Amino acid sequence: MTLRHDWSLDEVRALHALPLTDLLLRAQTVHRANHAPDSVQLCTLLSVKTGGCQEDCAYCPQSSHYDTSVNAERMLSVDEVLSKARQARATGSTRFCMGAAWRDVKDGPAFDNVLDMVKGVRELGLEACATLGMLTDDQAKRLAGAGLTAYNHNIDTSREHYDQIISTRTFDDRLQTVARVVKAGISVCCGGIIGMGESVRDRCEMLRTLANLSPHPGSVPINALVPVEGTPLEEQKRVDPLELVRMCAVARILMPQSMVRLSAGRQELSREAQVLCFMAGANSIFYGEKLLTTGNPDVLEDQRLMTDAGLKPMAPYASPDPTVQATKERGPKPKMGAVALAARAISSDALMTDSPNGDLVADSPKGEVAIGAPVEAMATESAEAE
Repeated sequence: MTLRHDWSLDEVRALHALPLTDLLLRAQTVHRANHAPDSVQLCTLLSVKTGGCQEDCAYCPQSSHYDTSVNAERMLSVDEVLSKARQARATGSTRFCMGAAWRDVKDGPAFDNVLDMVKGVRELGLEACATLGMLTDDQAKRLAGAGLTAYNHNIDTSREHYDQIISTRTFDDRLQTVARVVKAGISVCCGGIIGMGESVRDRCEMLRTLANLSPHPGSVPINALVPVEGTPLEEQKRVDPLELVRMCAVARILMPQSMVRLSAGRQELSREAQVLCFMAGANSIFYGEKLLTTGNPDVLEDQRLMTDAGLKPMAPYASPDPTVQATKERGPKPKMGAVALAARAISSDALMTDSPNGDLVADSPKGEVAIGAPVEAMATESAEAE
């Protein structure tokens, strides 16, 4: 399949306006031509430095410009982050993303700690992702050298709507950071948010901008605004789930080989709406009970949903993105036992059944551990193995 980087706004709007059943059929056809139709990438996102951000993003409770329930906190230690990464791996996550509420990265001890976090996550057999704000060329190179798989830097919305949401950095600032990530050989994770008062035209223009990047982002997070008290967007109405389905479908058609990630706002979706998003081409989710500061479906709910829908966790580095494949050979190699533990955690041979207390447990004749294995047991075993 030839990948396009020359989409017009009219073409994107025409796709978005298709009858939903027609749009879903087209998106699912593209999806099956480029991805395993029953596999979903499980990603865990951890805030390693929360609150006190200098930016004025109107949607973000971490901004120091707004009076929200989120307070500035100390940066987590490397050991604390790697403990969380082990827990994420034990429940089946294969990508671990670390976020810091920074406008841009400052060289020094804090960034050095992030580099150690990246190395440690890679040694656990996980893909490593970070979202730290704007980067210099040298900082991007250092992250690549540490073994970073992907870097998240969203464009958030269309260029035309952007100044209604953020004034402390420009749209072009964001595109420049994305270009630096590409130059360093790190996979780009770049998407946006709907429900911020934008028009359908803005949504389509955002997707057009992403689809005309070369290369396409390896991952495209599609977020629905989670209105937070104290932010300028606290009164925004919740996004209709079918609007999110449309965005996932159009993203899949425009960027056939990208991972389309169902991201913020998923907690508000019914099981049926989430399955529609998977049918539309979404094949990645943030997995765990919290994103940076907002809620997310809990692990057991997601395990039940995947089991009931016949979906299975995607293995690490299974993305068709060639940059992701290249990062596998760069940086620290997994420590002895890490790969085996990760494979056991995502094993699809084990069947998930309900135990008497309502928990999902592994029922495997081979004795393998599947998603849903007790976190504490797996985390303890992994620590001992490493």
